[in-house]
Amino acid sequence: MTIDLNHPTTTATLGEADVERIRADFPILSRTVNGHPLVYLDSGATSQKPQRVIDVERSYYEFNNAAVHRGAHTLAGEATELFEDARSAVARFVGVADDEIVWTSNATEGINLVAYGMSNASLGRGGAAAERFRLGAGDEIVVTELEHHANLVPWQELAFRTGATLRHIGLDDEGRLRLDQAAEIINPRTRVVAFAHVSNVLGAVNPVAVLVALAHEVGALVVLDACQSAPHLPLDLAALDVDFAVFSGHKMLAPTGVGVLYGRSELLNALPPFLTGGSMITTVGLTESEFLPAPMRFEAGTQRVSQAIALAAAVDYLGGIGMDRIAGWEAELGHRLYEGLSAVPGVRVLGPAPGDGVERVGLASFVVDGIHSHDVGQFLDDRGIAVRVGHHCAQPVHRRYGVTSTTRASTYLYNTAAEVDAAIAAVADSRGFFGVA
Repeated sequence: MTIDLNHPTTTATLGEADVERIRADFPILSRTVNGHPLVYLDSGATSQKPQRVIDVERSYYEFNNAAVHRGAHTLAGEATELFEDARSAVARFVGVADDEIVWTSNATEGINLVAYGMSNASLGRGGAAAERFRLGAGDEIVVTELEHHANLVPWQELAFRTGATLRHIGLDDEGRLRLDQAAEIINPRTRVVAFAHVSNVLGAVNPVAVLVALAHEVGALVVLDACQSAPHLPLDLAALDVDFAVFSGHKMLAPTGVGVLYGRSELLNALPPFLTGGSMITTVGLTESEFLPAPMRFEAGTQRVSQAIALAAAVDYLGGIGMDRIAGWEAELGHRLYEGLSAVPGVRVLGPAPGDGVERVGLASFVVDGIHSHDVGQFLDDRGIAVRVGHHCAQPVHRRYGVTSTTRASTYLYNTAAEVDAAIAAVADSRGFFGVA
């Protein structure tokens, strides 16, 4: 390791020297792409992994690999202890209790777990305890116009299955949620309000406290998509007062294949499971079964053990550096990215500008007039700059602003100001290359 994670400096944000030490922990950042040093600006899709996380997962397979919660032999005991210690580490990272953390394969599965649990409750499963989750004709589910498909399609399907009505909160021309509209749409018929903490297209931090207050005032449940906030901002789910939340490990230095569902303990224990089988039961008869308390009632079958242990290593790494310092650095990069791209002729950045009460993460989706986003992305890749192109699994928000796709640059704790400047310069140069300057 090249930075002492147990004794971080006390500055409010990272500095260039800190970032250079952090970068040395990420082997992939030393490679070249198309003859250029790699500039990785696609962490909004998936982050790179520090050597510590890679080593922890490999060490598990080398020395501790066994089935968890099964068997009495030494390896099984070690694996189970590591697995549950990982749950505790993640729970601490987001400010909740251990039994409120459910392992999933990704955030998409976590949202589907809640939505299908509500569907089962609506079919009469779960008894009186599940009454709060039952939906039918006349009930309403509220989302927003900026949602990732993972926090939209499952609610569409739940509405189809139950007869509930799906409604959405719109966006203004600058990319802010229409809070005036939210106050009208969220009403006594609302049963669920689901929204992203941070938009994966607009980069803006949404007003969680306002939406939670509106939802809870009418007795609705709040489901928070924290995929773009958990890696980048200090996150205290208990303080946010949400009922459920999801995030994915691969966006926050951990491997693919592991995600987290947070749920209030009393809600998780009342929600009927939708994945059933081994490991989530107390007794099984030939005609019916009884389920374990949460979180195990939602963890049927063989679990993603190594990935969970590696996710714990990732949150320990992030926590050692300090999420407030990471957020401060990314705010600087995000402002530099937004302002630099906006200054390029013919470039339009989606979402509200930094300042004026708007908090942004280090993410910018943009359109270059006269050049398709895929061509912009390829031009940048030729210079070793990795960005995302397309609709980013968020077609409605692109449609709202009259575009089918954008190029998206997204930063993380290992990015430098020089890398942001290189990306801005490449975007400017693309206009001349494609003859639109």
